[in-house]
Amino acid sequence: MRFQRSSGVLCHITSLAGDYGIGDLGPNAFAFVDFLQAAGQGIWQILPLVPPSACDSPYSGYSAFAGNPLMISPELLVQDGLLDADDIQPSESVSADSSKVDYAAVAEFKQAILRKAFDRFTSGNYPQIQASLDQFVAGASWLDEFARFEAMMRHFGNSDWTQWPIEIVRRFSDAIENWDQKLRDEIDFSEFQQFIFDRQWKRLKAYANDRGIQMYGDMPIFVAHNSADVWANQDLFALDMFGKPTLVAGVPPDYFSKTGQLWGNPQYRWDVLESTDYAWWTARFRGALQQFDLLRVDHFRGFEAYWEVPASAKTAVSGRWVIGPGAKPFQAARRKLGELPMIAEDLGMITEAVHQLRDELGFPGMRVFQFGFDTEEDDFHRPRSYTERSVAYTGTHDNDTLVGWYRSRKPRADAPDPLDEIVTGGDDVHWQMIDAVYQSASDTAIVPIQDFLGLGNEAKMNMPGKADGNWAWRLTPGMITDDLADRIREMTQSSNRMASSDRLVKEPA
Repeated sequence: MRFQRSSGVLCHITSLAGDYGIGDLGPNAFAFVDFLQAAGQGIWQILPLVPPSACDSPYSGYSAFAGNPLMISPELLVQDGLLDADDIQPSESVSADSSKVDYAAVAEFKQAILRKAFDRFTSGNYPQIQASLDQFVAGASWLDEFARFEAMMRHFGNSDWTQWPIEIVRRFSDAIENWDQKLRDEIDFSEFQQFIFDRQWKRLKAYANDRGIQMYGDMPIFVAHNSADVWANQDLFALDMFGKPTLVAGVPPDYFSKTGQLWGNPQYRWDVLESTDYAWWTARFRGALQQFDLLRVDHFRGFEAYWEVPASAKTAVSGRWVIGPGAKPFQAARRKLGELPMIAEDLGMITEAVHQLRDELGFPGMRVFQFGFDTEEDDFHRPRSYTERSVAYTGTHDNDTLVGWYRSRKPRADAPDPLDEIVTGGDDVHWQMIDAVYQSASDTAIVPIQDFLGLGNEAKMNMPGKADGNWAWRLTPGMITDDLADRIREMTQSSNRMASSDRLVKEPA
């Protein structure tokens, strides 16, 4: 399996413009689909949709299955009759003009209106919505544990679940049943929010698919310790008898950090997962592939070998490489789900064994333009070296913006600069670099919206290794224009990447 020649835009939902301090699944998301269609794009890539557990990071969710309620659209709640127009007037703390998301202010505002919508739903007469909610609850096998966990998070003040009463930490059945009764209303509220998120997401995805645009999601390999997944499946993770992690995830020193990155996510007990035929992973893949048309598997190299760090360590330097499960989780999922339209995020300290695993599974890998011009010897990430079976990027959410990177790079003074073959001067250097990616052999080219706009590092999405202040950048009104769509469309046509209704090409084995 490989992908048709195509292109797309990376722009997270929270980065969209809107009246409520954060991008959401409402009118501006539909308008962005229209922009993509006008620009000849066939793919909209986003970051994980999960509710973040800490530092607002979508790569550290307190569920691998749930959606982030902050992305719920107030306007669509009005359309469904669950709120009135007066109920969704923005507060002074959320602004349509802000280029940064104030997550605390947005959470306070959104939770207030979601409570109001829930109260109206439970006290009113909404038989059609109730029937849809019942169907959603019955079909979401992960929802019971998630709603229970989130209700307890609210009750205990978002504390680490290992600090809850020991009978809940150890998940004694009589204690769980007792707390289910105490927190019934809160559990129902969590289920209601997830239903509304799912309902709004499906509307947006259907709108995009009807216009020839596929939704491209992102799945982190690890989950947060303070999550419903770990609390409900403690035997699958490296924990002590009190639920505390004993081994955590990270990466060794690399391009982004001299001391590596200590992520803190608990490591998997792959032997236990194998004994279940990787049932939890298959369920996770199933949910993601119902939500998205394409899926990037973040930190793919962790399936070949992963960096294991003692939980007591202060940095990731003291970790060690441990052989991972290889292809087995994906093979188990294929037996139940069929073909897996996935892309391997194979960046960082990659070995030949990682490439072999990626090729064994038939997944395209990634090429990142910026990486090709940081050292004279790195030809792998230069557009002239891209292979068809790859997804080419100008940069990812972890990189500088293209313009920010270009302004800060310091080419060697004692050797020719290979970037001179691509950038010949002028004010449109970002367009010259984007065009090099578009003209490459890669089947798929993805460009962050910040790079199309020629923005500097003030628009950077994430600074790896920095705990606070990330994930907040967003578009402001007026940035997305017809002229921008026209210019992207011209480049898309000239590189033979115009959107096609059939993105996948199945090849003989």
